[in-house]
Amino acid sequence: MKIIVASYPKTGTKSLNIALSELGYKVYDFVEHFWYHGKYWKRILTTGGSTEDFKKMYEDVDVVMDAPAFRFWEEIHWAFPDAKIILMLRDEDEWYKSTCVQINQIANNTIYKLMLTFSPNGHRYFRHYNRIVPFSFGNEMKFFPWIQITTNELILKQKYRQHNAYVLEHAPADKFLLYDINQGWDPLCTFLGKQIPDKPFPHKNVGGEVVNDWMKEHPVVVRMKREMWVSIGLLLALGSFTCFKMFRSQRWGGLVSFFQSLRY
Repeated sequence: MKIIVASYPKTGTKSLNIALSELGYKVYDFVEHFWYHGKYWKRILTTGGSTEDFKKMYEDVDVVMDAPAFRFWEEIHWAFPDAKIILMLRDEDEWYKSTCVQINQIANNTIYKLMLTFSPNGHRYFRHYNRIVPFSFGNEMKFFPWIQITTNELILKQKYRQHNAYVLEHAPADKFLLYDINQGWDPLCTFLGKQIPDKPFPHKNVGGEVVNDWMKEHPVVVRMKREMWVSIGLLLALGSFTCFKMFRSQRWGGLVSFFQSLRY
């Protein structure tokens, strides 16, 4: 473990993810936490965990960011005391509005909701989400009548303020960078001891489009979407076969009744 991004999502984390990947780091973001360590996180958030758990989870990973890792930045740092810590801040009201935009993107994405309903791994992802997000943000996703997301502005902003204040107070100064992605490559590469790439700094998830990007590009989410279409196809085939059998049964029953009436 080399870098712990202690920032809340919607502060530039997806752009930072691309930037750190460009610099050669192996990054674990929200989906990777679910896919590779979902069982660990389930136990940590229900019965607790230890420094050894984090060592096992992230010994071969360079960077962790997003939920739930950012809320456990300090515990992960205890496991990897040489890791550097990055915090990005954003105006509280702007951050909340941007978070709500992304939540609405998720809530109004029919394919995404179908994926969480009909993909086996998608439904497992939904259960993971429902453990992680209330703890990290104070909002929740309800499955019935169909996937709905609720937010609490007061709690969300309070968690945001408290988390950022704690990081600023407790992060070791010699391993800490307070960063803004609008600063570009220079302060980031200086902090990490990396050469500045000969390309523009990336900008990702503008307008909360990360879910659409995931469904097009992320191999785990693409797999879940594929599972969804297979499940829907099987359900339609089963439904069609059942209707056909019922029709044939009713039709045969009608013919039997007809010939029986002729006998009498």
